[in-house]
Amino acid sequence: MHALLGEGVTTLFGYPGGAIMPIYDTLYDYADRLHHVLVRHEQGAIHAAQGYARASGRVGVVFATSGPGATNLVTGLADALIDSTPVVCITGQVFAHLLGTDAFQETDVINITTPVTKWNCQVTDAAEIPSALARAFYIARSGRPGPVVVDITKNAQLQQFEYTGYTPCRHIRSYRPKPLIRQEYLREAAELINASERPLVVFGQGVILGNAEAEFRSFIEKGGLPAAWTILGLSALPSAHPLNVGMLGMHGNYGPNLLTNECDVLIAVGMRFDDRVTGRLDKYAKQAKVIHLDIDPAEIDKNIKATVPVWGDCKETLPLLTALLQERSHPGWLQRFRDCDRQEHETVIQNELYPETGPLTMGEVIRLINEMTGSAAVIVTDVGQHQMVACRYARVNCSRSNITSGGLGTMGFALPAAIGAKFGVPGRTVIAIAGDGGFQMTLQELGVIQQSGLNLKIIILNNQFLGMVRQWQDLFHERRYSFVDIVSPDFVAVAGGYGIPGQRVEQRERLAGALQTMLEHDGPYLLEIMVGKENNVFPMVPQGCGVAEIRLR
Repeated sequence: MHALLGEGVTTLFGYPGGAIMPIYDTLYDYADRLHHVLVRHEQGAIHAAQGYARASGRVGVVFATSGPGATNLVTGLADALIDSTPVVCITGQVFAHLLGTDAFQETDVINITTPVTKWNCQVTDAAEIPSALARAFYIARSGRPGPVVVDITKNAQLQQFEYTGYTPCRHIRSYRPKPLIRQEYLREAAELINASERPLVVFGQGVILGNAEAEFRSFIEKGGLPAAWTILGLSALPSAHPLNVGMLGMHGNYGPNLLTNECDVLIAVGMRFDDRVTGRLDKYAKQAKVIHLDIDPAEIDKNIKATVPVWGDCKETLPLLTALLQERSHPGWLQRFRDCDRQEHETVIQNELYPETGPLTMGEVIRLINEMTGSAAVIVTDVGQHQMVACRYARVNCSRSNITSGGLGTMGFALPAAIGAKFGVPGRTVIAIAGDGGFQMTLQELGVIQQSGLNLKIIILNNQFLGMVRQWQDLFHERRYSFVDIVSPDFVAVAGGYGIPGQRVEQRERLAGALQTMLEHDGPYLLEIMVGKENNVFPMVPQGCGVAEIRLR
């Protein structure tokens, strides 16, 4: 408890059990300083901790017991690792003398979680607890953030030792979270950018994790650099910024995908060239010189060979690079993006955001949310078609406004992550947006909302299908809809069972009023919106194609 308080922890998420009971017994005496949120499943705990960390910028903390309690964290650990989310999970373990005996609720947590954590350790002696936790928090938050597991045996939880106070960790000799910045690479990068006629910046969550939004904005404005974002980079730059040219990737905007293969210099900032962004690597930006800024040297040259690697924290490297840039603008090149926007609007966006007939669309729901919240809400999405639509059309004006499962694509993420986000930023409007499939994976976390009275807004975009899988079966498997037709409960009635009011909307004329009712309601509210069953999300870069092969229909 002293370690948690020493690290500035105020909120944690967990589920008690036998092997962690001594920790929970002590937590009883600290309930006035450490707010424990009782989830309904351990996976809910770690997703909530992820949402808390992503929204607040602080480390998320999780408690879980041994055996199934600890293994239920694995999906969230994998999600947090690939999306660089700082989380510290403290798990209970059987007595040290029982390790390896197949004791009740014993699992080898260390070997199970090694592939999905930034660091883990097992504590078998009470005297090791302060230093282990100090290292855990330091490793989780420093450099490229990530999840950490500290597994504490029950005997270590019960022992006594001479405690001399808690000292946070500031340095580990074998661990260098920030690589050395090399001035010669900054000069080479600046020369390429200054000589460029068709530069394109692609930026990811590294800008947000580095708290470098202001530095990034100064960088692109001085160089007049068009900038496109990955799904996790959304909100690092306001949507309305004139140099913001849209979303990259499989379901990204037409312009930034198409023109990636026409730029002469590609500047990647805090992103990892994920396959959903690049499409086929042998068809990705082959004409361009590539400058890659990243805090993790392992990401540079991993997928795309960098002409100039710029190692370091972008909050430090961006100002150094900006100082070397010439003030420039590229009006003709920017106009190419605007022309692509116009083409996309006429072919896709008009029908998605402003339909006049037919079933409700996911896009018009997001458009109305933008208008009614002033683009100031935190949007937490699940995984699937609604995720792509929400991220494409959400308009944001401040950072940390988009929370989604990017790299792992974890269905069931939205509801618990939104709960954590609301605890992390209680003064902001938080809206969870889920599909009918993903919502049913973690809907038991409605119990957390009921017990805490959390003022969280929930939207289910129900198309009565596992929509993204159905879209692929439609486009690439001759409409052979194999086990994607899902029957759901009465979601409004289910929410009502948890004391959460709500309503179901099927008609366009009722949509705006229902959204307004949800937003104005003082407390949690669930809105189920029935949308078109077989609507597809476009644009789309088919798997196995290059980004320039993006389809508008």
